[in-house]
Amino acid sequence: MTERQTDLPATDYGLLARQLEALLDTRDALTNSAQTCAFIMQSVPGLNWAGFYLHRLPETLVLGPFQGKPACNPIPFSKGVCGAAARSRETQRVEDVHAVADHIACDADSRSELVIPIVSDDGLWGLLDLDSPLPGRFDDQDQAGIEALMTVFAARTDLATL
Repeated sequence: MTERQTDLPATDYGLLARQLEALLDTRDALTNSAQTCAFIMQSVPGLNWAGFYLHRLPETLVLGPFQGKPACNPIPFSKGVCGAAARSRETQRVEDVHAVADHIACDADSRSELVIPIVSDDGLWGLLDLDSPLPGRFDDQDQAGIEALMTVFAARTDLATL
């Protein structure tokens, strides 16, 4: 178990999951992904970027709705933390992105990253990417909490519409 390396207060992810479920009142993927990014950016402290990358091209992620500075696009499956999440379909949690040899630096201020793949019908729909300017920002509780938020997102969204 990784301990939080910041002075941020713990986030009540159970409450956030209930709030997100109430917020996502349409099945539209574009609307829900935009709402989800804004919700996470406003509700989870210590972030400087929150957004979706979509699997719309072979072995490639393309930028979807996000909150934060302009982002890198496209991202091949062969590069970076997002590419690793797309290839493995497993959450990637990185305490210091500068220690990752093939990290794609869209914002030099980002220090840690949490990437959650979203799988639908055994295929990769896309992923949620969270960045923080704080090293070690994400711990086990954040990972489990954000994964739970993505379960709500996927359940409330028609992932075939985007």
